[in-house]
Amino acid sequence: MKRHWLLFSQVVTVLVAIWFVLVTLKPEWVNRRPPLAGVTLLEAAPSAAGVVMPNSLSPAAKVASPAVVSIATTQAKAPKQGDPTDPWFRFFYGDRDNEPPQQGLGSGVIVSPEGYILTNNHVIDGAQEIEVTLSDSRHAVAQVIGADPDTDLAILRIKLERLPVITLGNSDTAQVGDRVLAIGNPFGMGQTVTSGIVSALGRNQLGINTFENFIQTDAAINPGNSGGALVDVNGHLIGINTAIYSRSGGNMGIGFAIPVSTARQVLDGLVRDGQVIRGWIGIEPLALTAELAETFGLKQTEGVIIAGVLQNGPAANAGLRPGDLLLTVADQSVRNVGELLTQIAALPPGQSVKMEVLRRNQKVMLDVTPTQRPKPKVAR
Repeated sequence: MKRHWLLFSQVVTVLVAIWFVLVTLKPEWVNRRPPLAGVTLLEAAPSAAGVVMPNSLSPAAKVASPAVVSIATTQAKAPKQGDPTDPWFRFFYGDRDNEPPQQGLGSGVIVSPEGYILTNNHVIDGAQEIEVTLSDSRHAVAQVIGADPDTDLAILRIKLERLPVITLGNSDTAQVGDRVLAIGNPFGMGQTVTSGIVSALGRNQLGINTFENFIQTDAAINPGNSGGALVDVNGHLIGINTAIYSRSGGNMGIGFAIPVSTARQVLDGLVRDGQVIRGWIGIEPLALTAELAETFGLKQTEGVIIAGVLQNGPAANAGLRPGDLLLTVADQSVRNVGELLTQIAALPPGQSVKMEVLRRNQKVMLDVTPTQRPKPKVAR
């Protein structure tokens, strides 16, 4: 009996030792759970360090991130209210002559080997000096090639060799639900990548820009991200991050980016012509509301009412009249005022286009030849 007990003790000791070794070196062998009856679960295999998983956005970030830059601006001092030489002014406000210039931070995207950078106009507006920092820590002073306040875009240029360049994607093929990355320099912390999806397309009437056709995303965008890149899963640029909807000043999951199709038009115009050439027909549009539809006896739910027509302008010369309901421009439906302004701006000056209007419940087709949109008058 004593012999059997000794043998049993030795076997138990060996089994405990084997268990200890397994728990230490191969815990996954010990912790395997029994399968659920009638349920098939597909579990991902453990990934080795440095191996990119199929659903990872790491490749897109690696492709796009080098072309996204940080922008630091030095702006003039805030204008002084009152006479700084007045002793009472100095008594209440102090001596402001030694105040440092204001600093600003933003982001930008290198879009060509020649050093052209896309960013927001509000990032560089009023700047006396603009410094660009690349992801490899190189620095350069940037030159402003041009700005387009109507779309809040600006073009900078730096002169450095071996510049990383982002690939331009196709924002026209973007769909709601597509995964995207927002890359920029939030709060001056340094380059940061956030992910999300395309939440909506064609957002307008937000009162941000004159011409609005925003991509909405829930990828986190914060102050400092302005001018940064919104890229697809291939790392291709589909938008320039511009604004957020926020009650606190921080990200609330609603961000807006200017489509790359708009950005490319601005880039081509500013680099080639020094300005963005847009179409103009001389009308005052008004959103179609239920009250206006009832007033004019309209059954239409879409379109834009022509509230006024400029005398001797392109629209007046083509026969467009106040009270007409504009339905289509160049075979594209008109749904609201913001969309109409964008459609007319995209028309090449000097080329006739067809516009369909509803006049006294009868559809009329007109040939309208837009001219170049005049520059807005600056108030003095």
